[in-house]
This record gives sequence, structure tokens and C-alpha cells, in this order.
Amino acid sequence: MSGTCMLRVLGWLALLASFASAAVVSAPNWQSEWEKALEAAKKEGQVAVYTKVGYDGVFAAFQKKYPEIKVVSVAGQAADITNRLIAERRAEKYIADVFSFGVRSTHALMQIKGLDPIRPLLLLPEVVDESKWYEGHVYTDPEKTYILRYLSVAEQQLGLNTNLIRDQKKEFNSYWELLNPKWKGKIVARDVRTAGPGNGNMLFWYHNAQLGPTFLRRVFGEMDLTLTRYSRQATDWLAQGKFVICFFCSEDVEIGKRQGLPIDSMDVNWKEGSGLVSQSGNLAVLKNAPHPNAAKVFINWLLSREGQIELQRVLAKVQPAESRRNDIPKDDVPSDVRRKPGEKYMDLDSRPEWSDMEPVRKLLNDTVKEAKK
Repeated sequence: MSGTCMLRVLGWLALLASFASAAVVSAPNWQSEWEKALEAAKKEGQVAVYTKVGYDGVFAAFQKKYPEIKVVSVAGQAADITNRLIAERRAEKYIADVFSFGVRSTHALMQIKGLDPIRPLLLLPEVVDESKWYEGHVYTDPEKTYILRYLSVAEQQLGLNTNLIRDQKKEFNSYWELLNPKWKGKIVARDVRTAGPGNGNMLFWYHNAQLGPTFLRRVFGEMDLTLTRYSRQATDWLAQGKFVICFFCSEDVEIGKRQGLPIDSMDVNWKEGSGLVSQSGNLAVLKNAPHPNAAKVFINWLLSREGQIELQRVLAKVQPAESRRNDIPKDDVPSDVRRKPGEKYMDLDSRPEWSDMEPVRKLLNDTVKEAKK
């Protein structure tokens, strides 16, 4: 090699070395930050988490791993906990660290400027790596930094009698096929004008451009549906063969199926797609959190592979939901709420107006009254 070539090679090597050195200096030292946060969290001694009922098993798993950090939970219905937290904020009582509920509740806290950015608190590489998550990190706030979604439920709350419908995929490809005259008088539905399962389906049908209010008016106005407030009753009727199809009763259908009853959840890749909701799976950190380091540790653990596996396992016993992590097993997630490969999903929590049931309830009220005439 000539002297000139040698000088060029040495020059390139020096340049590459300088780039590598700069990268080392500028790269965030996540491990150092994590160890610092963990030590501070142990001194704080606790983290206050406001969420729905049923997370006790998740908290127990966290405390088993980090016994120095006690989880103090305040659990209840979304509206009650949100109102309590807003009242605390207005009274300048800063008690809560972490909040996890539905999109409407977390956005209510955004409106009173009660949240701190959650994005900068994500430290663990497996949490930060967006390739591990369905559609990456999905934030529900306009700034894409305050409210992180970590759960999803594929709303396909439709059940059937397997003795009366042998081949569901032959019968159904489009929701419009539910209007087939042969199903008239043979559909029972939980009345979604009261709280409970089915809101996601109704919101999806209402806002889907291929379905919309016209579809709802025809289904509930022309098909001679029987409405009941009790999904268990609807499931019993379905198993008895009194009805062929059940709307919004899949949770009880899954229980009945395991008991050997001739019922099952519909497993169809619908032409129009399906709705996706987050339930309580929206994570936020409160401004002026009294235990900021413990909150940071808890959030990173909850979003880790270990935390999400534990979460799915616990929720399977109370209100099943699926982690948005793609790198964990989904055996604990019932098929009727699990995302299906190739299915088109409409994210109902991506726009606040899509989660408002009032227009849907009004349409249903008007349609049912007109049908009775």
C-alpha cells in the first residue's frame, strides 16, 4: 500500500473513531438513570396508583420484585376515581402518582393540566423499543407525550348457537348479512342503553363509514330483536336455542362454552373491520406526583414484558384485555377480545367523539320506539 493510501486509511479510521466516541458520549445511559431512579424510589417507599378494581394481583407481582416500594392503590369506577382526583387537585392535595383508566377519564385530567409527560420516563430498552408494540407507542393526547395506551380489546361481542349455525364463516363475511331475513326474530341483544358490554360494537357500527346509523336503524328497527339488560339471560336463551345469535354477550358465552354448552363467540374477519378500544389501558403520570421515582420504576415495570404478561394473566380473571406488546404470549386472552391477523381495526379511542355513547343511545331509543309502533 502506498504512503498516500495509508494516510487516507488512517484518516478514515480516525474519523470513524471520533464518531464512535461522540456516539458513546451522546447516547443516553439508561442503566445509570434506571439505577438512580430505583435507589430514589426505594427511599420514597411507595407509589400511589389510581385505577379500576382488579389490579391487586399485578401490584403484588410488582412488590414481590421491588419489596421496598409499596403500592398504595385507589380503585373504583372511572367516573368516581376521576372526580375524586380532580377534587384533590383543586384542593392542592397531591396524593396520586399514576393514573390508568379509559381515554375520556385521562383526557379530563389533561383539561385541568393535571398530567406530566410520560414519554421522558420510559427508560428500559424493551419498553422504549417501539417494534415490540402493536403500531408502536400510541399516545392519545394531541402532543403525543402524556397518555400512553398499553391495552386493547377487539370489540366483537357477538355469539351464536353452534347447533343452529354450523359454519359461521360461510354465513358471515359482512355485518350487513346480519340483516338476512332468516335471522329475523332470532337475535337477542344486551340492551346497551345500560352500562355493560357492547358499547365498543355500537360505536364501531355507528362511526364506520360502511355501516353507520343506517345499519343500526335497520338492525334494531327491522330484525325484531329481543333486548335484555342481562347478558347472562341472553346467553341462557342462546344455549337453549331460543335465539340463534346474541349481541354483546361474549363474556358469558365464553364461560358457557367452557361448560360444554353449544355456544361460541363469532370468529369472523368482517369485511368492514372491527372496533378496538383500550378500556382502562391508558397510562398517565400526575403532575406534582409525591413519589416521582417510584412512579417511574412502576411504569417501566408495568410496560415491560414481565409486567404485561402478569397484567394479562390478572385481567383474564376480571375483565380480559390484550397487551399491545407483540412479544408476549396471548394464551390468557380470550379469542373474542384478541386482535386477529389480517383484521382491519378502527381505533375508537383515537378520537374523543368516537367514545361518546350518547348519540348512539339516542338513535337506539328512537329506533326502538319507532319499531314498537
